[in-house]
Amino acid sequence: MKMRYCKHCLQPDTRPGVVFDDECVCFACRYEESKVNIDFAQREAELQAYADEAKAESKKRGNIYDCIIGVSGGKDSTFQAVYAKEKLGLNPLLINCMPDEITEVGQKNIDNLNHLGFDIISIRPNPIVARKLARKSFYERGNIVAASEYCLWASAYIMAVKFNIPLIIQGENAALTLGAAKNQEATGNAFSVLQLETIRGASVDSFVDLSNNITEKDLFLYKIPDVELMEKMGIRAVFLQYYSKEWSQVRNADFAIARGLTGRSDDLHDLGRYRRYTALDSDLQIPNQMIKYLKFGFGYATDEVCYDIREGRLSREDAKWYVNEYDGLCGQKYIDATCRYLGIDEAEFWRVVDGFVNKDLFEKKDGRWVKKFTVGEDYES
Repeated sequence: MKMRYCKHCLQPDTRPGVVFDDECVCFACRYEESKVNIDFAQREAELQAYADEAKAESKKRGNIYDCIIGVSGGKDSTFQAVYAKEKLGLNPLLINCMPDEITEVGQKNIDNLNHLGFDIISIRPNPIVARKLARKSFYERGNIVAASEYCLWASAYIMAVKFNIPLIIQGENAALTLGAAKNQEATGNAFSVLQLETIRGASVDSFVDLSNNITEKDLFLYKIPDVELMEKMGIRAVFLQYYSKEWSQVRNADFAIARGLTGRSDDLHDLGRYRRYTALDSDLQIPNQMIKYLKFGFGYATDEVCYDIREGRLSREDAKWYVNEYDGLCGQKYIDATCRYLGIDEAEFWRVVDGFVNKDLFEKKDGRWVKKFTVGEDYES
């Protein structure tokens, strides 16, 4: 097996769907470079035209709300909501797909968004089904939150159809942010979420499990409505990142913190990252990132340094320290909580995780998985 690193950032080519060019530079870095030539004034004018069209259409339909925004209460959704209201002049309805066992800080941030002056509908999927789906995706895909991501994406589209609202505003396009442009189009069209690796990798119906009493009816909130149906209804879906020059992971966090966002207070080593303002509403995401690291050789700290390298806050060389210090780590309390949630003991947790570890990239020493590769250097097993 070979693992190549982008020559500009520290993105490895083991990321599903990532695109590298002939000079071994990832698509996300090339997109960041291209921004100097993008006419964002034109893009923002196009987005404003969509917003004005949505306002006129909502009035015609007798709607109170002009757009739907799916929110977790985190940095990106706070920026989206405020941008839509204050810059685009929209009256948004915020949809929160509440994760099972939402964290205290996650609930605090949803409440903060509400207090900023937004109507919010919180959807809480059946927790018995959610737990069964988490177990199923953990055992079958080595991904604890795979099923919940379907619901997270689907909620905004479902509610747009139910309320007949003409505009859906999503945040980032993973093709642009992460360079995963092999399968997802790098445009402002947010109907392309159906091309995302998690959603594309298995249909929602694959989670039907009659032996475990999971039926198709149980999965309604996990299924994105038919795109052709939504288009016939005059519903448009856009990625704000594509249109707004202001969009940035760090800038969004600063923006949201100034408006009351609360981050995690843990030791950063327990989080496996060096910023406190991501993955706030669910503790399951933290061990899930550790598992991702063992499967692909990168975790969330890698994602963070890549953002910082591209936007000039870190050099590639300095960024290696952060990856070596934090990537793939997970506090024991999060593993314990995950085991309780899944209804398994820690020995079973590691038995399943060990089966998904990429043995070309990691080897076990003294009972721990240790990387064979050196961060930032191409590797061949």
